[in-house]
Amino acid sequence: MTDSVSPAEVWRPRVTVACVVADGDRYLMVEEEVKGRLAYNQPAGHLDEGESLAAAALRETLEETGWAVELQHLIGVHQWRSTEHGDAVVRFSFAARALSHDPDRPLDTDIRRALWLTRTEIAALGDRLRSPMVLLSIDAWLAGQRLPLDTLSWLPEGNPT
Repeated sequence: MTDSVSPAEVWRPRVTVACVVADGDRYLMVEEEVKGRLAYNQPAGHLDEGESLAAAALRETLEETGWAVELQHLIGVHQWRSTEHGDAVVRFSFAARALSHDPDRPLDTDIRRALWLTRTEIAALGDRLRSPMVLLSIDAWLAGQRLPLDTLSWLPEGNPT
């Protein structure tokens, strides 16, 4: 990129985070309303301005499920063009361990419920999955794909001096 490119001309994908939270052979999922239909996803959402990827993953999981989790690994970074809105998405998928649940915590408004499903049950949802990244990240985790969390860096105030 050259200095002559204006910020309006720079392509920017949507950055999202997701957590694969396993409990034995079950995975924490959310049932959500997306454009008038029910869809299923891991706890996931967009990175907010000024937020680290790890903080976003913890926040989204709590807001969508009522579960506080501890991140254990980065599973992978997945790039996809959404069939829902047409934009490019770069998704950071984390493995997390469930710590505690607050059943009285209100969930995000588009979330109908949080539930635990096996991989077989998740695969059977077919086109009701929010994206192909749902099974991709579970399968990567099942295959043992685990990167250390310190693979990611966050410099909240810019470059260190």
